Amino acid sequence: MNFSLPVRILLWPLSLLYGVVVRIRVWLYARGWLKQKKLKGAVISVGNLTVGGTGKTPMVIWLAERFLSEGKYVAILSRGYRGANGTSDEIELMKFRLKDRVAFGVGKNRYEEGMRLESQRSVDIFLLDDGFQHMQLARDVDILLVDSSRPLRNESLLPSGRLREPLSGIHRADLVVFTRVTDQLPVKRAIQEFPEFPIFPATTRLLRYRRVTTSEGEVASDIELPPQPVFVFCGIGNPDAFLADADRWGNYIAGRSIYRDHHSYSVHDIRRLEESAKSSGARALLTTEKDAQNLGELRFSSLPLYYCEIDVKLADTEEFQKTLKRKLQARNGVAA
Repeated sequence: MNFSLPVRILLWPLSLLYGVVVRIRVWLYARGWLKQKKLKGAVISVGNLTVGGTGKTPMVIWLAERFLSEGKYVAILSRGYRGANGTSDEIELMKFRLKDRVAFGVGKNRYEEGMRLESQRSVDIFLLDDGFQHMQLARDVDILLVDSSRPLRNESLLPSGRLREPLSGIHRADLVVFTRVTDQLPVKRAIQEFPEFPIFPATTRLLRYRRVTTSEGEVASDIELPPQPVFVFCGIGNPDAFLADADRWGNYIAGRSIYRDHHSYSVHDIRRLEESAKSSGARALLTTEKDAQNLGELRFSSLPLYYCEIDVKLADTEEFQKTLKRKLQARNGVAA
């Protein structure tokens, strides 16, 4: 949350109350007073401690690809935040990338969705998207993502800050992945602060640019974005990270426009973006894969539109997979 200091001070009492409620809830689950529901398949949760993007969707896709390569049947359980009709921008992105190779259960009650999928066939691995605080569903492994570009040490709890729960919640994690690591300094600090956790640095890797070519959203594969001024726009949890990545990947950013996370674009937005892009001297528009989903059938009339297809690159993939498998075996996970 980017509130001014006076507003944060006014919201501080609410943050204190929120923190009390969260701690009580965690304590009740830890003591077994609130019961978790368990699915037959192994459940791997991917989540974070903050609101805003930390790279959960690319991480879920990365995990799904690895388990699929091992011959596992994978299902993804998601709340479908700010979505409708059993889907959301992030769900559509994952479906586009993973096709029909995985099953999807989307809804507030992830346990019921998991049971529905298990009634259709046996599931080896459930990937619980944004599941760190969803303690109603038992999990075999908790993967916690921390955005290294946005340090947590000075953050406060909602609503005055971005924290969904106190930093002590990190002790529930089995593996911690520091995303968007561009140098080793943040990782070294993290390891010094949390030496008891398996910690893995990761960076965002550009796979390719794709150009949206038709009103139905078809894309041309393996496009090389020509060297030219681009106008960047996005509506994601951490727009600064995307802007930094776009710059790091060699783009000349002539202008930019930022929207709130999960923004659903309108005809007015398209007109304004195109006008702003032309005024900036840009010769193309560049956005994220999630924003491309949120454009729906809207298209720009005079400038080409590209989006970045990305994935997660772990510094030590082999050790991460060994640690994950070891954790699953310790919990008697099906996939072990």
